[in-house]
Amino acid sequence: MKECEYRQIPPGIAGPVPGTVASSPPPAAGLERSGTTRRPRRKWEVFPGRNRFYCGGRLMLARHSGVFALTLGLILATSGLFFAFDCPFLASHLTLAIPIIAAVLFFFVISCLLQTSFRDPGILPRATPSEAADLEKRIDSMGTSTYRPPARTMEVVINKYVVKLKYCYTCKMFRPPRTSHCSVCDNCVERFDHHCPWVGNCVGKRNYRYFYAFILSLSFLTAFIFACVVTHLTLRSQTDGFLTTLKTTPASVLELVICFFSVWSILGLSGFHTYLVASNLTTNEDIKGSWSNKRGSEFANPYSHKSILTNCCAVLCGPFHPSLIDRRGFIQPDVGTPASPKSEIPSFGAKADTSMEDACQDFAISCTA
Repeated sequence: MKECEYRQIPPGIAGPVPGTVASSPPPAAGLERSGTTRRPRRKWEVFPGRNRFYCGGRLMLARHSGVFALTLGLILATSGLFFAFDCPFLASHLTLAIPIIAAVLFFFVISCLLQTSFRDPGILPRATPSEAADLEKRIDSMGTSTYRPPARTMEVVINKYVVKLKYCYTCKMFRPPRTSHCSVCDNCVERFDHHCPWVGNCVGKRNYRYFYAFILSLSFLTAFIFACVVTHLTLRSQTDGFLTTLKTTPASVLELVICFFSVWSILGLSGFHTYLVASNLTTNEDIKGSWSNKRGSEFANPYSHKSILTNCCAVLCGPFHPSLIDRRGFIQPDVGTPASPKSEIPSFGAKADTSMEDACQDFAISCTA
């Protein structure tokens, strides 16, 4: 076999050097070595947060979602036992409306749970390397000539109240108002309420209304099943005796125990979130005491509409915001973005240039609209 010679082609020569055999170019990013087209990768496949994606990125959960399976299993098991062992007796001895009401509540609970668990809670995309580098330059320009590093906070005014924006070192950006970084999912979530392991997801701007509807309807379903099981056992014990009834209906006894120990915590959680909705607060803000009238008027809640009805409408009936992370979008090849010229970096020490403050102020107001 004739040996092939390989030479380095000088930059000025367009074609191969005569007498040499040029090596084949490396395959493109989207092609396999065998010549077949490689499937383009979607953004959910390289998502930086700690989440699991299903159905091609359409559904998402936290990485540790075992408690969510427990929640779903308890609801399905308790409701299944109720429909199988209690509803036939109650429908024949009392009214057919009992299984109908239970079925409506059950399907509503499951629907709200799945909407809460598999929906994007309001994750903010992380800054690209070029965006992060540009922001670092802007932050450095805010510092002084002393040895102290520049502050990683920024103040904006919302409804005449000063709100401080914190810098996220993981996502490389200033967090918008009411945004917090979840340590479990490793994402910045808009209007972050809390991370709920029972639903296997964060609770934030895009799924809070479903979470509130879930716990509220679950409290009604649990109380309804509890009352119906007690009625079932009472009616049976009038003819068969109490001990005999407990021995012949173990499924009903199991439902009674589960509902009795869970209804109190669910009712308490529903009441707490009803207070939060009426005050237009989040669990994160309430625990930290971010807004409290006891600390003075300057610490009053800037997001409250001073009306319970208006706050409820703003939280539960507000506009539905689209997802910002574009999970099913295709990964675009990295294109080098030229760095901003030094002359374009705003000098925050000068009074004439406040473009970054104005941009953050406008963005903060738009986030609370």
